Amino acid sequence: MVPSQADKAERFRALHARPGGFVIPNPWDAGTARMLAGLGYEALATTSGGFAITLGKRDGAVTREEALAHARALVQATDLPVSADMENGYGDAPEAVADTIRRAAAAGLVGCSIEDATGDPQRPIYAKSHAVERIQAAVEAARSLPFAFTLTARAENFLRGQPDLDDTIDRLQAFAAAGADVLYAPSLPDLAAIRTVCAAVPRPLNVMVGPKNQCFPVGELVEAGVRRISLGPTFFRAAMTAFLRAAREVKEQGTFTFADDTVTFRELNALMSAGNAGTADGA
Repeated sequence: MVPSQADKAERFRALHARPGGFVIPNPWDAGTARMLAGLGYEALATTSGGFAITLGKRDGAVTREEALAHARALVQATDLPVSADMENGYGDAPEAVADTIRRAAAAGLVGCSIEDATGDPQRPIYAKSHAVERIQAAVEAARSLPFAFTLTARAENFLRGQPDLDDTIDRLQAFAAAGADVLYAPSLPDLAAIRTVCAAVPRPLNVMVGPKNQCFPVGELVEAGVRRISLGPTFFRAAMTAFLRAAREVKEQGTFTFADDTVTFRELNALMSAGNAGTADGA
């Protein structure tokens, strides 16, 4: 039987509650979602940056409707729980964030993240009080749903050129007090900072690996206290690296040596079958 949205939501919550940590990879289309399911991953999350490139857009230029349509495609691709990067909720006002949460649930998602980045280079981060109001609105919307929607609150200081660890911790603590289920501070610089944040916050912490000098091994992250490890656009960047390397070889050298070590369609088709699932029903 295809699991219900409520069943998947409970499975997703349980991953955060069990001892140790888990890796949540980020597919960028239905095919990569099925591959990751076929490889045995237990949950999936979207990558806003990776998806944007597939549309021919820059990161941050995806509309809410595009993001929700993408989420539906991933939800329908496998039986796994899917959480989504809903950026800043696609609006400054708390009411806009709450509406995004409700729409995310209607798309079949069992969780999403909301960040405190404004999208405005002149004022990259919302004032703390406004950021907390936005998370409070998101929490209220999530709690009104008929299943356990997992809300992740993101403090974007380090990703937006404001590397203030004390302020980041203060914001994460405030988001937890507002009711966020998971906390996330992208681009923490080292394991010492990650340990400090884990010790200071009362909710599971998500850490993204992939940026240069931030690819800490799973074992070390779990030892530091991390409960969820995401990859953001890292798998997408790896795929694009191979694609560009191959395209440049053909264009610049006229050779095809890259083809000697490519995956076969037999392997790809096997993963499509292993990760295939029916369309999930509602809550």
